[in-house]
Amino acid sequence: MDLPLHEVDPLKGYNDLPEAVFFMKLAHKKFKKLIKKDYLEGIKVYENVEFHDVYKAINHVCKKHTIDLIIMGSHGASGFKELLIGSNTEKVVRTSATPVLVVKKAHTEFKVKNFVFASDFKEEAKVPFLKALKFAELFKAEMHLLMVITANKFVTTANAKARIQGFLDAVTHSFCTIHIYNDETIEKGIMNFSQSIDADLIGMSTHGRQGLSHFFNGSISEDLVNHAKRPVITFRI
Repeated sequence: MDLPLHEVDPLKGYNDLPEAVFFMKLAHKKFKKLIKKDYLEGIKVYENVEFHDVYKAINHVCKKHTIDLIIMGSHGASGFKELLIGSNTEKVVRTSATPVLVVKKAHTEFKVKNFVFASDFKEEAKVPFLKALKFAELFKAEMHLLMVITANKFVTTANAKARIQGFLDAVTHSFCTIHIYNDETIEKGIMNFSQSIDADLIGMSTHGRQGLSHFFNGSISEDLVNHAKRPVITFRI
């Protein structure tokens, strides 16, 4: 639950505020209604309400309870808001050490048959790749290993395939296929390729850059979270 922090007196604790009491009661009411949903039958659900910035609260809960996966809905952010602020989901993706699954629309049943894992397949991406591989195994999904080539970051097809094959040589899985795709930008390439195979999920690694480094370098994974219509899962390097 996101508390309107601009109305908070910094000399008072959150729990002493009338607003905090109101939002706490509202949150409990919503949780009570949610837990009765049919799709949660048989699933153990724990209720937790935090009075922090959304991304800070989520990261706090993940560390406290050793959470394996964060699932978030998102409408994305665009234009000036995206440049200066970004969406809550984008901030979680940027700062969380826990994998984040972002879903843009309602799913009556979440199935993953075609899973695109996009990367530059450099050494630092090996750990995220192995995490993505385990996630694909849960759904028995076909994993499409994608490297997008652009004019600014040109790599020959032979070198690109060799990089990806180097990752595959370290594992014993037969459900992975190699794809090299050319496009104007990496983000466009990932989205266009995913559309061409009707992918159910896009996976990427993220550096978690913050401050000036993030402002100047940006993040392809965060751009995808904001712009892609398909579910996106991110794994921290």
